[in-house]
Amino acid sequence: MRTCLECSEKLVGREDKKFCSDSCRNAYNNKINKDSNNYMRNVNNKLRKNYRILSELNVDGKSKATRDKMINKGFDFDFFTNILQTKTGNTYYFLYDQGYRSLDNDYYMLVKKEI
Repeated sequence: MRTCLECSEKLVGREDKKFCSDSCRNAYNNKINKDSNNYMRNVNNKLRKNYRILSELNVDGKSKATRDKMINKGFDFDFFTNILQTKTGNTYYFLYDQGYRSLDNDYYMLVKKEI
């Protein structure tokens, strides 16, 4: 006799069936993935927040902002999606299509990559 992996109810139907319902399947998978889902959710939330801040500060596609202004809005410099090293040696940090690079005196150049 086969039983549901979540609630142990008797299974009726296909031979390879593991759950009695979609809600049991979802509950089982949510328990298994709870830790990794929480971490991923937190990282994705930080990436989204950083992206919104850059989009708000960089309306025209190219602008400058101070480090303090970015931090006061909640920007976290530890979270970005990729790094671009230019031929001239400049390093840009990107959150999808919104990027920034460090300038002198705690200023940052904000850019938007044309896709």
